[in-house]
Amino acid sequence: MADADTLPEPEVLGLELQAVIGFNGHVPSGLICHPDQEHLVYPLGCTVLIESINTKKQYFLHGHGNNVSCVTISLNGAYVASGQVTFMGFKADVILWDYAKKELIARLSLHKGKIEALAFSPNSKYLVSLGGPDDGSVVVWSVTKRDAICGSPAAGFNVGNATTIIYSNCREEMFVTAGNGTIRVWELDLPNRKIRPTECQTRQLKRVVLSIAMAEDDSFFYIGTTTGDILKLNPRTKLLADTGPVKDKFSGGVTTIKCLKMGSVLIGSGAGVVALCKSPSYKPIKKIQLQGGVTSVALRGQGHQFFVGTEAAHIYCLSYTDFKAELIATCHSGAVQDIVFPFGTADLFATCSKEDIRVWHTSSNRELLRITVPNMTCCAIDFMRDGKSIISAWNDGKIRAFTPETGRLMYVINNAHSIGVTAIATTSDCRRIISGGGEGQVRVWEISPQSQKLEEALKEHKSSVSCIKVKKNNEECVTASTDGTCIIWDLVRLKRNQMILANTLFQCVCYHPEEFQIITSGTDRKIGYWEVFDGTVIRELEGSLSGSINGMDISSEGVHFVTGGDDHLVKVWNYSDGEVTHVGVGHSGNIIRMKISPNNEHIVSVSADGAILRWKCPFTS
Repeated sequence: MADADTLPEPEVLGLELQAVIGFNGHVPSGLICHPDQEHLVYPLGCTVLIESINTKKQYFLHGHGNNVSCVTISLNGAYVASGQVTFMGFKADVILWDYAKKELIARLSLHKGKIEALAFSPNSKYLVSLGGPDDGSVVVWSVTKRDAICGSPAAGFNVGNATTIIYSNCREEMFVTAGNGTIRVWELDLPNRKIRPTECQTRQLKRVVLSIAMAEDDSFFYIGTTTGDILKLNPRTKLLADTGPVKDKFSGGVTTIKCLKMGSVLIGSGAGVVALCKSPSYKPIKKIQLQGGVTSVALRGQGHQFFVGTEAAHIYCLSYTDFKAELIATCHSGAVQDIVFPFGTADLFATCSKEDIRVWHTSSNRELLRITVPNMTCCAIDFMRDGKSIISAWNDGKIRAFTPETGRLMYVINNAHSIGVTAIATTSDCRRIISGGGEGQVRVWEISPQSQKLEEALKEHKSSVSCIKVKKNNEECVTASTDGTCIIWDLVRLKRNQMILANTLFQCVCYHPEEFQIITSGTDRKIGYWEVFDGTVIRELEGSLSGSINGMDISSEGVHFVTGGDDHLVKVWNYSDGEVTHVGVGHSGNIIRMKISPNNEHIVSVSADGAILRWKCPFTS
C-alpha cells in the first residue's frame, strides 16, 4: 500500500465559462468587427472575447497574464493579435492567435511594460508592435516565422512617445507611427533587416495624436488629435495636405477615426460624439451623441453598418443611412459590488455598482432593468423573499427599496447608518431588514407596507460590517466585520449569542444549510469552519495563495461551496473534506462577490473590473 505522503493529489478540474457580461471600453480601438462580418472581437481584462453578432455565442481566448491593452485582426481574418500590460521592467507579451481554431499560435516577448498598439501588414506577412512609455520601441515580426525581423526606437530624442500605429493598405514595406509631437512614416528594408523612419512636416502645428487611419489606396492618412482637429497627410511627400475643423473642434479630442469610401471619414470624440465628415472643412455632415467617450469605431464590411464602443462600457450599432444608435451590449463600467438571485429562480439576477443596480436575464445576458442613482455607490443588494422589492444599501447612508419590474422607488430609509450602508439582508417573512454600516452598527428594521422603523441598533462591531446572513427561521443572524469578529445575534432577544475572533478582516460568511456551522473568510486567505453553538473553530483551510478572499456561497444541500478573491480565481470546494474540486480562470480584476444559482445551474462571479462571469455549475442538485 502507498504511503500517505505519496497518495496522488486529487485532480482539480477546470470550470466551464458559459458567458461573460462585460466590455472594457477604455482600450483604444479595442472593439473590432471581424472581416467575416459575423463576429465582434474585444478585450475584457486578460481575455479576448469573440462574440457572434447574431447568436451572441461567445468564445474566449485565454493566454494573457495581465490586462489586454490592444488588439488587432489581420485583413484576411486568419489571425488575431493582442498585447498586454505588465509590471514595470517585466516583459509584456504579444500573442498571435489562430482565429479559426481559437487557439494560441505564438507568444512574442520583446517589449517591456506595455504594448501600446499593433498592426498587420496588408497580406498578413508582418505584424508591427509598439511598446509603451517605458519601452519606446517599434518591432516588426514575421508572422510565418513567429520571430522578430528588426526593431528601432519609435520616436526621436526631442519628442514624446509614439502611441498609435497604422499599416499601409497596399504596400508590405510601409507603416506610420504617431504620438506626442511625432508623426513618422517608416520603410522596411527587408534584405538589411532595418526599418527607416522619416518625420512628417506639420509646419507650425504641434499636436498630440490620439488616432490614425489610412485611406484605402494609401493616397493620404488622417490623424486625430487631443485638440479636437484632424490632420490629413500624404505618406509619399510626408507633407500636410489640410487640417480642420478650424472652428468648433471636437471636444474631448478625436479619439478614433476611420476612412470610408468616397473620401469621407468617420470620427469618434472623447465627449461621446460620432460624426461623419469630409476633407477639407471636416464639418460634421451627420452626427450623434452617445453615452461615454468613444474609444472604438468598428466598420462592418464596407461599412453599411458600424459598431461603436464607449468608456461607459456600452456597445452601439449604427447604420450610415439614418445614423441612429441601437444599444446592443452594456455592462457596469465600475467595480461590481454584489450579485443576488431572487428566491427560487435562476432565470434572472441583479448586480449593483457605482450609480446603478441592474437586473439581467441569465441565459441571454440581456439587461432587463437599470435603476440609476447618480453619484452614489450601491454597496449591497437583496431581493425580498416575495419578489416584490429589491432592497439596496448605499454609501450615502440610505437604504432604498425598488420594484424589480419597473425600478420604481418604493421607500427610502434616510440616515440608516452614519458612514454608509455596507451590508444588507432580509428575513424570509419579508418583515425585517438587517443592515450593517461603515461605523460597525448592525440595525434591525421593521418593515410594513406603510412604515419602516428601527427596532434595535446592535453596537458591538468596531469597524465596517462586510456581510450578513440570516437563519431560515429568522430567529438568528450572523454578521462579519473588518474588525476581525463575526457575531451571531439572537433576533428574538436582539442580543449577542456568540462572538468569533480571528486575526483577519472578515469579508464573507455563510451558514451551512443545516445551520449548526458557519464558514468565514477574509484577508488572511483562510477559510474557517465554526460551531454556531459555542463559536469554536472546527477547521481552517488555506483558501488562496495570494490575496484576500472576498466572496463565498454554499450550495443548497451543503455539499459544495465556492470562493473567489484577489487571486482572480473561482474555486469550488467539497465542504466535508475541504478539497478544491474545480478552478475557474477568467477574471482579471479582484473578485468581489459570488453566488450559486438556485437549483445549482450556474455560478455567477463579479469583479472589480466591472465584469460578470457565468460558469457552468460542476455539481447538480
